[in-house]
Amino acid sequence: MRAVVVDELGGPEVLALRDVPEPEPGPGEVAIDVAYVGVNFADVTGRASGYLVASLPFVPGMEASGHVRALGEGVTGLAVGQPVTAMTMAGGYADVVVAQAPLTYAVPDGMDLRTAAALPIVLPTAHALVHETARLGAGESVLVHGAAGGVGTVVGQIARHAEAAAVYGVVSTPDKARYALDFGYDEVFLAADFDARARAATDGRGVDVVLDSVGGETWRRSLALLAPFGRLVSFGNAAGEEPWSADFASLIANAAGAHAFSISTLARTAPQALRPLAERSFALVAADEVEMPITAEFDLQDAAEAHVLLESRASTGKIVLRVGSPQ
Repeated sequence: MRAVVVDELGGPEVLALRDVPEPEPGPGEVAIDVAYVGVNFADVTGRASGYLVASLPFVPGMEASGHVRALGEGVTGLAVGQPVTAMTMAGGYADVVVAQAPLTYAVPDGMDLRTAAALPIVLPTAHALVHETARLGAGESVLVHGAAGGVGTVVGQIARHAEAAAVYGVVSTPDKARYALDFGYDEVFLAADFDARARAATDGRGVDVVLDSVGGETWRRSLALLAPFGRLVSFGNAAGEEPWSADFASLIANAAGAHAFSISTLARTAPQALRPLAERSFALVAADEVEMPITAEFDLQDAAEAHVLLESRASTGKIVLRVGSPQ
């Protein structure tokens, strides 16, 4: 079968398409004939720096959709030929991938496999950030960094669905700001002065919730922006700076809370907790209450081009790779 293999860490050019042996499902696993793969920033950092990579060589790809090819021993609730989408953790850039059964989900009725491939990482992450982690309440305000990205476009909609009083976004360019306004945001600020703009928008009060995928100085500025009893949630470190920290002194002034969420970590430590979260979030897309914008599609052999686009920080929404037949 075909797979995109990384033999050594580096730039997009290290993504090599080659023939490799087909994987077989072990106990509690599901083999999937892949139709589409969602491309995530973790794929880029894995290829470039080894983030979440157990060993070399490896095949990137944390989420994929397709049809069940084979079931490992002990797997129930799924059938050969059934359309599914899965959080694969690795290996998705291939004709066949093996996923854990608890992280493999039936595609909701009426949903196509292209859309389904974009769900396993983004949708549960966005839902967990708004509800399970930040616990955004009706009438509260929220500010979201990376508002034009895959997670950001969905978070804006879920926050609006949760009856937030105000939904603010932060992006890097004016074009991204215009794009994000279509996905639930009331105002979108540029990163250079987001804190000053947010304070002005809230008459100096600050915001109840900040969702931060950037880290570093952005984390520190966001912490200072919180209103009394506010919550700051970290779900990434795109800046590549030292990991954030929040000591008692930095939180006590506003009785603030600091939280963290990583779907890949939760998949390793508590995979069963992801199923109800995934089902709740997928239902929002199936009911047309949340749109999952897919803005770019590449063939499997062009995975390097997808990485170049994602690394350019010029992309918006979600990127997918087309692998096999969607039928």
